[in-house]
Amino acid sequence: MPPNSQYKFLRHAPRDGLSTAHIPSKWHQFHIDPWLCLFLLFNAIIGLTALYSASAQDVLLVSKQAMSFGIGFIVMIGFAQISPKVYQSLSPIVYIIGVVSLIAVIFIGEVRMGAQRWIDIPGVGSVQPSEFMKIGMPMMISWFLSKYSLPPTLPRIFISLVLITIPFLMIAEQPDLGTSALILASGMFVLFLSGLPWWLIGGALGLIAISIPIAWQFLLHEYQKQRVMTLFDPTADALGSGWNIIQSKTAIGSGGLTGKGFLEGTQSHLHFLPEGHTDFIIAAYSEEFGLLGVFVLLLIYFAIIIRILFISLNCFHNYGRLLAGSFGMAFFVYVFVNAGMVSGILPVTGIPLPFMSYGGTAIITLMATFGIVMSIHTHR
Repeated sequence: MPPNSQYKFLRHAPRDGLSTAHIPSKWHQFHIDPWLCLFLLFNAIIGLTALYSASAQDVLLVSKQAMSFGIGFIVMIGFAQISPKVYQSLSPIVYIIGVVSLIAVIFIGEVRMGAQRWIDIPGVGSVQPSEFMKIGMPMMISWFLSKYSLPPTLPRIFISLVLITIPFLMIAEQPDLGTSALILASGMFVLFLSGLPWWLIGGALGLIAISIPIAWQFLLHEYQKQRVMTLFDPTADALGSGWNIIQSKTAIGSGGLTGKGFLEGTQSHLHFLPEGHTDFIIAAYSEEFGLLGVFVLLLIYFAIIIRILFISLNCFHNYGRLLAGSFGMAFFVYVFVNAGMVSGILPVTGIPLPFMSYGGTAIITLMATFGIVMSIHTHR
């Protein structure tokens, strides 16, 4: 049976001992990928600039975000020094700690705005365990599948699905459907890259389509159903659930080609645009920098994703190849979901825009994943 197209992702990648000898550059000796660092630096500068305007020139808020970027770069460089073999051996431990933390949320988690997602650790502060599962999930599935020959057999696919489903259901119950969907996607991407046959992918998509009415009836909360209904007709509740998306689309449209200019946005500065410095920051950015500014931002995101996938394709071991590839595809989902939410093509989910929305935990977590990617690339 000829290999399917996903399996070519693995079959065509270089293997141990087949690469041409080369002298590592100074960057590689320090386990840093200069291109990825450059793209991330550009993204951080744009993010801080947009946050300064969207937060009404709140210097303290921007300073906290800049500090998070600084910590994130340090974490990234630190993670890059660790060999992928260490990450591979620690993957089950990271996953188990993540699941135990999610269980702890059920019993001792803090409730905020109707959601129980955080654990208060004395001396550290509030921690959201679901954020760390964004790393733990793909690490675990990559570890499990790389132990055997690829593509995986049906029993191994089933075990992988069980490992993916447990955290997904626990996070969805918090409730945090957006984060749970992202973690589900990160695990499924590993399965996809491992070489699933197309008939199995088609069957899974058909099963998802069948389960949508069941999920709508028994699993989704009322506010989640309201978000879906608002997607189709925001004007039905223009002053309520539809307010966010209406104001967001107004801000994006008023920016035009070149935007109104830095600090000249009205939707965010006059507080028509809610959450302008977090979930809807790209709308505030689009209003001031226009279509051209958004194009530059998306170009940087595209460069980051392509660089990660390039590193994945040139990896010499299955674990690193699967893990880096899933990180790259998951990063694309983060950008796509937030941009789709703000522009009105996806329901509002509360997913922040990477390196743009205010929030230190998300930045540090993403930087850690990029450190792992650099480790995979520079440790031969």
